[in-house]
Amino acid sequence: MTAHKRTSFQFVRDEVKRRIESRIWPQGSLLPTETQLAEEFNCARATVNRALRELADQGIVERKRKSGTRVKKEPSKHAKVEFSLARQAVEKQNSIYRYALVERSVVPSPGWLASQLCVSPDARVLHVICMHYADNRPFQLEERWINIETVPDVEHADLTSQGPHEWLLNVAPFTEAEISFCAISADGRLAEFMGTTTGTSMIQMERTIWKDGVPMTFARETHHPGFCIRTKY
Repeated sequence: MTAHKRTSFQFVRDEVKRRIESRIWPQGSLLPTETQLAEEFNCARATVNRALRELADQGIVERKRKSGTRVKKEPSKHAKVEFSLARQAVEKQNSIYRYALVERSVVPSPGWLASQLCVSPDARVLHVICMHYADNRPFQLEERWINIETVPDVEHADLTSQGPHEWLLNVAPFTEAEISFCAISADGRLAEFMGTTTGTSMIQMERTIWKDGVPMTFARETHHPGFCIRTKY
């Protein structure tokens, strides 16, 4: 007896998307139910559900409980930004990467950080300042505060050969992140680290990370003048 090849959720997703783009199901139209699609594609309803969830995440359809799934009248496109480790970003541009730990200390959480992470003002955090270089030129200044209660192993971690971001990804993977970008003018301290002059425009990224709802770390990563961020959608 010959076994039938199982229909994948990718196939269902791509076929539904094709029908939407070819106007078989025009904007605003109600799609067949998950049960009907499962029968048509000879697959489990869970397979259809996953396919439709991906299309909803892409902004192509909208799903409402008890109302079904509709093609969006104005489909939105989501830009994707990839965030690489400094090491990966430097090596990707065929440069030689170098890392330097500038300072590390265990301190009580400053008031602004306690507010940012929603931790008690006396929470113990590891404060780390480090530099990342490309061909021995300043690439990124990373300043990071790590909640020791959430990541206790970091207090005695060896951060002399790898940055705290890389260490965290290997030892304590996160579940949620909030990221913001802003343009700043370098003050004297930053200009000295980045090998530039006071007032130079730079891109600074702030990143707050949680693990299962518990705050892990807050970081400021300042990039060299001329650094740019690209995305596709």
